[in-house]
Amino acid sequence: MAATGNGPPGGPLTGVRVVELAGIGPGPFAAMLLADLGADVVRVDRPGGAGLAIDPAYDLTNRNKRSVMVDLKADGGAQRVLDLVERTDILIEGYRPGVAERLGVGPQDCHARNPQLVYGRMTGWGQAGPLAQRAGHDIAYIAITGTLGMIGKPDEAPAVPANLVGDYAGGSLYLVVGVLAALQHARTEGGRGQVVDAAIVDGAAHLATMIHGMMAAGGWQDRRGSNLLDGGCPFYGNYETADGAYMAVGPLEQAFYDEFIELLGIRDEVPTRKDFARWGELRAAVAARFRTKTRDAWTAVFEGSDACVAPVLSLREAPAHPHLAARGTFTEHGGITQPAPAPRFSATPGSVRRPPAQPGADTEDVARDWDVPGIRADQEGAR
Repeated sequence: MAATGNGPPGGPLTGVRVVELAGIGPGPFAAMLLADLGADVVRVDRPGGAGLAIDPAYDLTNRNKRSVMVDLKADGGAQRVLDLVERTDILIEGYRPGVAERLGVGPQDCHARNPQLVYGRMTGWGQAGPLAQRAGHDIAYIAITGTLGMIGKPDEAPAVPANLVGDYAGGSLYLVVGVLAALQHARTEGGRGQVVDAAIVDGAAHLATMIHGMMAAGGWQDRRGSNLLDGGCPFYGNYETADGAYMAVGPLEQAFYDEFIELLGIRDEVPTRKDFARWGELRAAVAARFRTKTRDAWTAVFEGSDACVAPVLSLREAPAHPHLAARGTFTEHGGITQPAPAPRFSATPGSVRRPPAQPGADTEDVARDWDVPGIRADQEGAR
């Protein structure tokens, strides 16, 4: 399907159409990623709104999208969405199980109109199981998978990793992989669409696959802050500097470690790294040394080395880091500094083409481009 009206063409998904039923969290982020890669994403907003409690102009998860306004609970609302579904490749919804069916836009209704449709379902608990109908948020989903329990110091409560591990890593990214795999299948196996059940609990558990293998092999202890990669190791963690900032340290390989202790200035003062019984002594020596200089001073010391040491930057500081600036990891669009689309493609690069979609603002354009005049009715009613 050829997408039109969504800014300059670009990205490997140019020509792919996506309908996103408005929600919050992982669904909108997944749709943003598809839009960043060139898909023509139409977000179906509802009167009264559904999203973050911020000005929609700053909701970056709605960038590169267009928005139409449809009241699914009103007469004819479901029919208007199904008219869009008939012309799309992928649909994304994040309702509790059964809600889309009650609204008349569940998989059966949609596949009756478009058998090739990839129907992506984004939930925390999944479509089935004892908790499927329960409310929840990121922290609960990662809690029961064991993922949350791995993060933090051993003598403190688990550290909350914002909503990155559950909503976005275990949720959004698995949904995107799922719908793109299903789209490939639909295009190569006689046009058969299917339902993708992306549950945050499944994705968050899957992220820890390597850890489960290490635990089975006896190389990982089932408690936080006690292992090579969770802060238990004195040469894999964060250390405070003289100005109250932090440096991240990770020289796991021997050659990198040798360079690290040489530049830190403690080579002749500490036990060998394989003397596990003296790891506490090693940690104390590293910590004491880092507290003698500021973060910027230590950054200069390790500049250009293979010691695997980096300054811990804030969100506002990160865009100015020389490496990220050189790569264009962040970009500015509409006066907002924001992460640029990722990953990168040599022939079909993605880009930020449009600011965050305003609810219902693109109804006329979508009605014209997708040839769905019926969706104008809800927009008129919203006015």
